[in-house]
Amino acid sequence: MRTPLSRGAWVECDPAWIRSAEADALLSGLLDELRWEQREIVVYGRRIMQPRLIAWAGELAYRYSGLILEPRPFTPLAARLLTEIRARARVPFNHVLANRYRHGDDTMGFHADAEPELGRDPVVASVSFGVARRLVLKPRRSANGARHVFDLGAGSLFIMGGTCQRHYVHGIPRQPNVDAERISLTFRWLLRNPSRSDSDDRARSQEPPPAIRRPGRIQRGRRFSAS
Repeated sequence: MRTPLSRGAWVECDPAWIRSAEADALLSGLLDELRWEQREIVVYGRRIMQPRLIAWAGELAYRYSGLILEPRPFTPLAARLLTEIRARARVPFNHVLANRYRHGDDTMGFHADAEPELGRDPVVASVSFGVARRLVLKPRRSANGARHVFDLGAGSLFIMGGTCQRHYVHGIPRQPNVDAERISLTFRWLLRNPSRSDSDDRARSQEPPPAIRRPGRIQRGRRFSAS
């Protein structure tokens, strides 16, 4: 269901896009097949280790927080989810960033997906597996709308679109009472490789994504094979 926000932003949240048993099988398979690592990032001019593990895949490099993630092939399960999420969102995503929260002390700070390579108003879609974690979405300026909180459980789909990345920031706060793992796979459509200069940050494509033929959906009543 799409929820309109202020200033042309919107989100969609489907808490049961993938059924529970299927999501559990995917969690196990993705934990095994993705290449997890922890990298150093730049936050407010300081270099720190990311408070979570990451993995990724995509045909182009992706840059954020001082990192450049080199192109990496999609693993089998990530590729199958890519096909499904492309059809659901009708966006030709070509990159996935997986975040692995090992416990409630692993977090993600407030940020917007506003890299120039994503274009002016990107659609960003995320699928969650494992224990539910809280995603907080708040306007960059308090006068521009309300704060929203979403508890994203196993199999949930969360999509941000419209002007969301221009006018809102989102993050995963610390939850000390959580002692189980959660991973999220966030899909993006990169328009080009990152530039060494930020001088073209405002030169963002507004071309709408081409229509994509809809393949068979992951059915909630059918088990997703992790083999």
